[in-house]
Amino acid sequence: MKFGAVPLEQAQGAILAHSADLRGGPLRKGHVLTAADLARMAAEGWQDVVVARLEAGDVPEDEAATRLATALVPAGDSGLMLTPPVNGRVNLKAIWPGVLSLNVPAVHGFNRIDPGITLATLPPLARVATGTLVGTVKIITYAVPEAGLRRAAAVGEGALRILPVVQRTASLLLTEVPSTGDKLTQKGRRAVEGRLRALGITLTECHVMPHDAAQMAQALRAMTGDMLLILTGSATSDLQDTGPQSLRMAGGQVARFGMPVDPGNLLFHGTLGARPVIGLPGCARSPALNGADWVLERLACGLAVTDDDIADMGVGGLLKEIPIRPQPRERGPA
Repeated sequence: MKFGAVPLEQAQGAILAHSADLRGGPLRKGHVLTAADLARMAAEGWQDVVVARLEAGDVPEDEAATRLATALVPAGDSGLMLTPPVNGRVNLKAIWPGVLSLNVPAVHGFNRIDPGITLATLPPLARVATGTLVGTVKIITYAVPEAGLRRAAAVGEGALRILPVVQRTASLLLTEVPSTGDKLTQKGRRAVEGRLRALGITLTECHVMPHDAAQMAQALRAMTGDMLLILTGSATSDLQDTGPQSLRMAGGQVARFGMPVDPGNLLFHGTLGARPVIGLPGCARSPALNGADWVLERLACGLAVTDDDIADMGVGGLLKEIPIRPQPRERGPA
């Protein structure tokens, strides 16, 4: 592609590089200049104009962006839709709730092919709702070479998809201690239900009971949801504490207690039969992002959550403080 100022008589069919304010109405950047456009410009005293002129093998920005975005989305049920191209940009949007599956090395390679070929995405495993903007392909220049376009399409092939939610229902167990109070209990229920709703999961039952392992175990065995969630009135402080113990008494297994994400440190998770179980930290009573969200979202989409997965969450795991926390990280000026 050639770029620069040319005499008006050489500009027909070229792409206008900068908007031109003319008395009869402006010509926008990116407009393909016609003989009529050039006549108007000449009548207003223009002698030359800055344009982009495509050469053999160049692909116009909108066509290039569409081809690349199409290549990035795998065939079949990818969970992604493409918007029509506008000024060299095509957006990728989620069709259904879930988490973003992203081939990070492929995206890095894609963005190293040509500075004029770019892809920006959400982070890997980011939670999305229907219509969420997941990624955007933008051609920086007015055209890119066919060779670079083909290389980028090959490197990025099938790099993005939305993993759908597979756990469609959830049961919630809330415990109360003398200091809890119904207001705090209902606050927890509303916050958890909001999280589930954002994922398209239905809260089918909610049990409120004393903070007692035996009673909790009995309730867990009777619950019917695809996922089981526990939010205790007293924070879990040990692997042998009431919440984890109730899961073991119900016949389940505890996979892990504790995570390097704050707020969210006091999470535990495990299984009861084939169903995932999450012991939510107290900060889950707030709708603000906490470590439990990352575990909930992955398990809801059928992903395993290993010790290594949780350990890796520490990088980027210092989240915004939640004002309602009884023990904030900082207690005022030193």
